[in-house]
Amino acid sequence: MEIAHMAIWVNDLERMKTFYSKYFGAVPGSNYSNLIKNFESCILRFEKGAALELMRKTNQLLAPQPEEYAKGFSHIAFSVGSKDRVDELTSLFEKDGYFIAGYPRVTGDGYYESVITDPEGNRIELTI
Repeated sequence: MEIAHMAIWVNDLERMKTFYSKYFGAVPGSNYSNLIKNFESCILRFEKGAALELMRKTNQLLAPQPEEYAKGFSHIAFSVGSKDRVDELTSLFEKDGYFIAGYPRVTGDGYYESVITDPEGNRIELTI
C-alpha cells in the first residue's frame, strides 16, 4: 500500500501552484472546478511520483493555519539529496523572503533538516 497523494486547503491556488512548481519542480495538472460546490483544485506531481493536491473554496477565504503544535497534519518533508542542498535551499527561501521556522541542523533523531513555510504558512521540512 502507498499514499496516493496529500492535499492542503489554500486561498490562492495559482500562487501556491507557482511556489511548489518553482522551488520543488512540481508539475501541475489541469485545474478542476465544481461550480455547484464552489470548489477548485489542482494535482501537482513530483519527479519521483508523489503528488500534492491544492484545494480551495471559491466562495470564501479559509482561516489561517492553526498554532504550530495543533492536532492534525504538521508538515510536508522534501528529501533534497544532500546537506549542501538543504543549506542552499534554506538560504534561497530566506533570500526570497519566506519564513524560516528552523535553520539547518541535526535533529535529536539524526536527521539533517531545516523548516520553512510556504506562502500560506504550511510548514515544509527540507531534509537529506
